[in-house]
Amino acid sequence: MLLEARSLRAGYEADVLEGVDLELEAGTLFAVLGPNGAGKSTLLAALAGVVHVRSGTVHIAGVEVTNADPAELARCGLYLLREGRGTFPSLTVAENLRLGSARPEREQADARTKVDELFPRLVERRDQLAGTLSGGERQMLALARAFVAAPLVLLLDEPSLGLAPKVVDEVFSVITALRAAGVSIVLVEQYATRALEVADRAAVLVDGQLRRLDVGDAGAREALAAGYLGGSRGK
Repeated sequence: MLLEARSLRAGYEADVLEGVDLELEAGTLFAVLGPNGAGKSTLLAALAGVVHVRSGTVHIAGVEVTNADPAELARCGLYLLREGRGTFPSLTVAENLRLGSARPEREQADARTKVDELFPRLVERRDQLAGTLSGGERQMLALARAFVAAPLVLLLDEPSLGLAPKVVDEVFSVITALRAAGVSIVLVEQYATRALEVADRAAVLVDGQLRRLDVGDAGAREALAAGYLGGSRGK
């Protein structure tokens, strides 16, 4: 198992996660859905060492990393892309991509070639300051930076937040391409239906615990939307 969490309890002043179990196999996408305030972002932050785990364990490739330093976890291949577009606005697109990777120069060149294939719009904006990009382009740049970092596990927190529907389509196309390129992903997403379309496995976070959801069960998807998300969206 590439990423494994067992009986996680974590939160801020009080526990939001109350015994969460999660397993992510290599090369797959696991979608975490649920209502507003359920603790989905807290779960990703706990996995990445940003929020303190009060009890339970986190393992990457069999090695326990519970409450390890976030920077060390990133170097070990656990990459958290949080809400807010993880880019440096005063740097160009090309400079952002160079800073996104600690790979040797030859491997960086190979990664940038793949980035050019996955993100053709960024090729056109290569010398443009990231702060002058549109919201959708900044999200694409953040995803591109995540890709060149060569993560073992990519934790995506609401990648479609605040984007126009057309741009959301592009973001999901990129997420699908990243998974096809071998990136293992845990996705927290407000568009539940879209997340389920690309997920290999999924679960709903409610009452502090993950409840498994059959991604191929249309009835289960409808019950999810009606019971937990108030429709086709939910944070």
